[in-house]
Amino acid sequence: MALVRKTFRLKLPSRTLVLGERTLVMGVLNVTPDSFSDGGQFLDPARAIEHAIAMESAGADLLDVGGESTRPGSQEVQASEEINRILPVLEGLRGRLKIPISVDTRRAAVAEFALRAGAEIVNDVSGLKNDPRIAEIAARKRVPLILMHMRGEPRTMQKAGFARDVLREVTQGVRKSISVARKTGVAKSQIILDPGIGFGKNFAQNYELLEKLPQVAKLGCPLLVGTSRKGFLGATLARDGKPALPEERIWGTAATVTASILNGAHIVRVHDVAEMVQVARVADCLANPRLRRALR
Repeated sequence: MALVRKTFRLKLPSRTLVLGERTLVMGVLNVTPDSFSDGGQFLDPARAIEHAIAMESAGADLLDVGGESTRPGSQEVQASEEINRILPVLEGLRGRLKIPISVDTRRAAVAEFALRAGAEIVNDVSGLKNDPRIAEIAARKRVPLILMHMRGEPRTMQKAGFARDVLREVTQGVRKSISVARKTGVAKSQIILDPGIGFGKNFAQNYELLEKLPQVAKLGCPLLVGTSRKGFLGATLARDGKPALPEERIWGTAATVTASILNGAHIVRVHDVAEMVQVARVADCLANPRLRRALR
């Protein structure tokens, strides 16, 4: 049986987003040379802007722009480099994109520049562990804050050992992140939780987290889930001992997006927007009788 999602209202500078009536699809825009799936494809600002507009046309409800890869084994970049990558894109999209923009960063300085350039949500994959000042900026600017769980650091997170009880670690970790944010002045109604699929979890634990999303939802915040093209899907879909390539993982992604929605995700973060918009629409009908009745 599908989980009945709680409805939340997220206040952005430009509008209020309703979460829970239907699933929102967040398109990924990596302005990086080394992201695992599309590294280098959108490092050129003109191409990045074109891709962002195409994702909006394909049905994206949100756009997540990042200038630092946090894939397993990735190297940290300086805040100045991160800013130099994303700022021309954000400035180029101002007035051209109707959907809200989220900035994917672990640094307060980058978040501040991005919010000035038109971003309206901050997505911190470190859950405030890298730079807690991000919460101060989110509170001051009154923008939503996405807090993700990551075990360790991107460079070593898949080599440093895994939790014995992944659900317990994730729930304890995001509770700490929520506490830091709340003490800094971020309203709980402005916090979104991401269990961090693929970030310091083994392949089996990613599936376990998807199954147990309803328990993460008990923390009282909307959920964002990002499974798109990730390594556990490559392992699952391996042939002749070779993992499926990222571009060969779209159908596997579709299955996990469906599972995420049926288990309570409010937002799904994806690379393949057109395909996952269809998946989300059908999964929403499975999860919501009201949407089914509207089809009669």
